[in-house]
Amino acid sequence: MIEADQLTRRYGDFLAVDHVSFSIGQGEIVGLLGHNGAGKTTIMKMLTGYLEPSSGAARIDGLEVEANRKAVQSQLGYLPENLPLYPEMSVSDYLAYSAELRGVDVPSAVRRAIEATELEEKALDPIATLSRGFKQRVGVAQAILHEPRFLILDEPTNGLDPGQTQHMRQLIRRLAEQATVILSTHIMQEVSAVCDRALILRGGRLVLDERLENLRTSNRLSVRTSSEGNLLELFSKLPWVERLHQAADGSWQIEVAGNLDQAAHGATVALLDAGLPVYQVAAVQRDLETVFREANEGEAPVPGATRGEEAQHAA
Repeated sequence: MIEADQLTRRYGDFLAVDHVSFSIGQGEIVGLLGHNGAGKTTIMKMLTGYLEPSSGAARIDGLEVEANRKAVQSQLGYLPENLPLYPEMSVSDYLAYSAELRGVDVPSAVRRAIEATELEEKALDPIATLSRGFKQRVGVAQAILHEPRFLILDEPTNGLDPGQTQHMRQLIRRLAEQATVILSTHIMQEVSAVCDRALILRGGRLVLDERLENLRTSNRLSVRTSSEGNLLELFSKLPWVERLHQAADGSWQIEVAGNLDQAAHGATVALLDAGLPVYQVAAVQRDLETVFREANEGEAPVPGATRGEEAQHAA
């Protein structure tokens, strides 16, 4: 398990990370999401032991990072934002050097990492000659040489073209079969493509912590009936209807207070009792880009907010 317990980091008067708490269970793929400067990289450096927190604690598998740095780092694979590569070395020589530093069996570790990242055709090439996508793969290969149980990847798709991005996503999914993964990004599509859960940061604070399937679910129903059916009078009397309007496509959009499944059942019964046909009664799926924008701009409450910012500052 990866845990952050009231993690805080100051640089002089600047508060980069403000009492952030979360825990990540075994086998999860979690996206740490936020605009540039939100605190993502600072949190990752504290989780990996490369930066001490001003207050609070980070724990990996129950061990406090600051007090057990070497033991923790032996279980971690880390891809920093700025790739730790030596351009004059070949891929295989660089990985062999990194494996020696890790104290693992060099031939088997290098072979396994090259196969996992599909670098066979580039193994003897100087790193300086590689594309950005292949350099990212080399960075991931060095992170998994020691078969870590926890992987922390800082902006793993940054600067990649669409094909390279797709390959990196597939690689992360494969690695997650054996490890817990936390990755940072400022792009919601990356979280949507590979993650189970999103943590959204704004100004150093955690403002949202929620599973993606919950983020996609809104508190709205979309209802379609015949053109003769005016639902304003019919539905405005129901206690679970907060707001109701007719969209441009002819559907009726209902904001629901309470259980969405019960509301869908109630809407269906109300239509049938009124003698109206039921063409559609369905939950409206949220646009994840909208969720990200709302969380970052503070325009509206978002699901799971109480697990982040509100929970941190309730005391």
